[in-house]
Amino acid sequence: MLGALGVGAPSVDTVLTTPRVRPGGLLTGEVRLSGGDFDAEIEDITLGLVAAVEIEHGDGESAGLGEFSRARVSGPFILRQGENRSIPFQIPVPWETPISEIDGQRLTGMALGVRTEVAIAKAVDKGDLDPIAVEPLPSQFRVLEAFLQLGFAFKSADLEAGHLYGVRQELPFYQEIEFYPPPRHAGVVGEVELTFVADPAGLEVILEADKRAGRYSGDAVGRFRVGHEDAARMDWPGEIDRWLTGLAQHGAHHGAPYGDHHHGGYEHGYGHGPGYGHGGHYEDHHPHGHHEDHGGPGWGAVAAAGAAGVVGGLVAGEIVEEIFEDDEDEGGGGDW
Repeated sequence: MLGALGVGAPSVDTVLTTPRVRPGGLLTGEVRLSGGDFDAEIEDITLGLVAAVEIEHGDGESAGLGEFSRARVSGPFILRQGENRSIPFQIPVPWETPISEIDGQRLTGMALGVRTEVAIAKAVDKGDLDPIAVEPLPSQFRVLEAFLQLGFAFKSADLEAGHLYGVRQELPFYQEIEFYPPPRHAGVVGEVELTFVADPAGLEVILEADKRAGRYSGDAVGRFRVGHEDAARMDWPGEIDRWLTGLAQHGAHHGAPYGDHHHGGYEHGYGHGPGYGHGGHYEDHHPHGHHEDHGGPGWGAVAAAGAAGVVGGLVAGEIVEEIFEDDEDEGGGGDW
């Protein structure tokens, strides 16, 4: 009976040998079990990748832990009284996994972790939750670097539950990395949100801007679809700057930087068919709906990335462990 209440039950600790990973990579480590005061019948051990996700509903937004990948790393066995056992694991990290760290600096608002679940027959199940850091792919890093080179200031990042329209997406959420515009574009757009959707072949780069100038106001969306190797060679500062410059003229049918402009619809500029090409993209313009403006740059103007690197404008203000602890201690909306 005491075992069923968790008294004298085994303990579990997950140790990561790769606390920093990239999308599409492998997370490795071992689950360390210490036997308790009785022999325990372990039914299975499962690892889940989880993230703090914002969920929109009628009353506003709430946060919860969303599991986006799950792997069984052990089947049934008997853990003897007082026995110590280590179970190595190697689990894949989905390509769409959001970025939470750049050059060792955590992004404000991001909380990712691996959750260990040990199912024990006739006893309270044991668990462990450990933070992980996901660094950008080289192709993603080039885009982030371009934002800072253009003078954007990082605001924050979060994960939104749901799917993006017209984008092949496997995870139940997507990441938005928000920037304040540089002075030269501040009169044209408010905040600019960056989203990556990656897969083994390449990268979808989605930009959303709160458009303030030109014939029409509202949201403007630009999408670049490009292979990983091509993304590393692209002139991203030039591409992003041209897209933003063209937003001031949208609605005049000749201001779109690529292809013909169709107000309220989609612009398809894929020069290489439906697959990954060299910077082909479309733009989507919504005449209604505005993002709320929260004032000036939270981190001030960011100079071009130089000796300080891209980290200069992407500094974390929250600790991942605290976010997970808050979620466990206070509910935090729970799993979804």
